[in-house]
Amino acid sequence: MKKTIFITGSTDGIGKLAAQRLASEGHEVFVHGRNPNKVKATVAEIQASASSTEVRGYVADLSDLRAVAALGQQLAKELPRLDVLINNAGVFKSPNATNAEGLELRMVVNYLAPYLLTQALHPQLQQGEQPRIINLSSAAQAPVSMAALQGKAIPGVQEAYAQSKLAITEWSFYLAKQWKDISVIAVNPGSLLNTRMVREGYGTFWSPAEKGSDLLYELAVGAEYSGITGKYYDNDQGGFGKAHRDAYDSRKIAELIQTTEGLLAALV
Repeated sequence: MKKTIFITGSTDGIGKLAAQRLASEGHEVFVHGRNPNKVKATVAEIQASASSTEVRGYVADLSDLRAVAALGQQLAKELPRLDVLINNAGVFKSPNATNAEGLELRMVVNYLAPYLLTQALHPQLQQGEQPRIINLSSAAQAPVSMAALQGKAIPGVQEAYAQSKLAITEWSFYLAKQWKDISVIAVNPGSLLNTRMVREGYGTFWSPAEKGSDLLYELAVGAEYSGITGKYYDNDQGGFGKAHRDAYDSRKIAELIQTTEGLLAALV
């Protein structure tokens, strides 16, 4: 059955590879990036390789939460339904530690942006066929500082990245309990995959990017994952596993969600 799928950060890396494979099998794929030229080129490339016109591109800078809100509004108008949302976009190293509002960049792109976009697309997901949300986590997870989330403290790059990835994991578990008709899975696609983000951040890699993109494909449309929700898939271990202990702490999750909602209400 043909699925309608939106993938953030899909002009490069595992997001692009997953989009190419999904489009080649006839699924309707919407790609996203922050560079208009790269988005246009990616759409053309996927259309040519997949012999498909069922590919569209969207542009938004996920470090700008107002741009994220605008993207959500645009998608809500143009998509009557959405079967799969893959919150794949992420940032590790960057010339800037914060965004224009002074918020820690990794917290914004890796956690707040997917949170805001997903909320905007809830009605479309509710109309989907066995809808799924796949949130990109990581093996790197660290306790989330509310001060760091609010821009009152700016941790180092590695620490901020790990905090943002635990934040999206905690939220994924929370969302699975709130939206019982939608499957939500947090996933570590694999450590040090051969992607631009990893090469720029670490200068080396351990595994091919396809290790991660193949998993995204399976989680998106694989029958074996139908109905599975509120879990963490660790591709380093090859299956579902345990996230950081804080992801199961209801008090810490409640604090995270309350702080997030207050922050977004003030900014968007």
